[in-house]
Amino acid sequence: MLRSFRSYQLLIALLMLATAFSASIVLGQTSISLKTAYQAFTQYDPTVIDHIIITTTRLSRALTAIFVGSALAVAGALMQALTRNPLASPGILGINAGALFGIVLSATLFSVASLQYYVWIAFTGAGIAGGMVYCLGAIGRDGLTPVKLVLAGAAITALFVSFTQGLLVVNQEGLDSILFWLAGSVAGRSLEIITPVLPFITLMLVASLLLGRHINILISGEDVARGLGQRTVMMKWLMGLIVVGLAGSAVAIAGNIAFVGLIVPHMARAMFGTDYRWMLPGCAMLGATLLLAADIMARFLIMPQEVPIGVMTALLGTPFFIFLARRGMTSGKKREVQYG
Repeated sequence: MLRSFRSYQLLIALLMLATAFSASIVLGQTSISLKTAYQAFTQYDPTVIDHIIITTTRLSRALTAIFVGSALAVAGALMQALTRNPLASPGILGINAGALFGIVLSATLFSVASLQYYVWIAFTGAGIAGGMVYCLGAIGRDGLTPVKLVLAGAAITALFVSFTQGLLVVNQEGLDSILFWLAGSVAGRSLEIITPVLPFITLMLVASLLLGRHINILISGEDVARGLGQRTVMMKWLMGLIVVGLAGSAVAIAGNIAFVGLIVPHMARAMFGTDYRWMLPGCAMLGATLLLAADIMARFLIMPQEVPIGVMTALLGTPFFIFLARRGMTSGKKREVQYG
């Protein structure tokens, strides 16, 4: 009964994603009918302007939003499971900032301009930032705790953001060419640019979905997981590598898009429950839907110009982050009153 119910929920999420994808194809400064959009895929005519807009611009833009939104949402869910911290996400724990710094460093000092190189550079920056956060958060007698992890993430994020800004001040000529990386955007990405990265993101997403049952065991407690024969250290390393891979790929394609990895896992838990076998595919679809919706809103907010999609996700995510933080503080005070 529960499995059937979850299947219906996934179907609803899939329909929401399909609706957002269709809206992303037809809505914009030039509105296009659904019939024309359908014909652009089934009866493409290179002399029709609307067909050209769809196949060369909006299709790649929508696909970018789908893969980036899915990657960030699943990475956030894995990060929250790994740290057992509801405020954890690749953006808050410094992984996005490290990946972005690597890209800016390579672009300003070494004139790297290839997306294929950006992906590996972003992976390296994300891995270094993640390792620094882990080491910094583990210092002390109590070891790694959720509060120390968030504080370490904030410190490392500030560090890499400062480094990034310093590089841009030194190299003002290259500011315009990489400015969109700082705010985050899915516009201007052709299929030729994003195609080499999509199989890697797909592989990481599939790998994360296959770990759903094992994550359920891990979050039940390390003693329980070890008692059931799980290699917890290897499992954590595998989850960490997937987080770095997904976050690094997303930053390499779309730049710094914040809060998707924070808010979507909470939406998925509210809809699908805490079973990661259902929550992770739900995260992927809800993350893609959220980023598509944010991209659509970004097109209309200050027409004919567009707002960077990173600004839209920040507008959505900041109030949600404050709500989570206040709820956590209230829960902590209640526990002190109860047990103090």
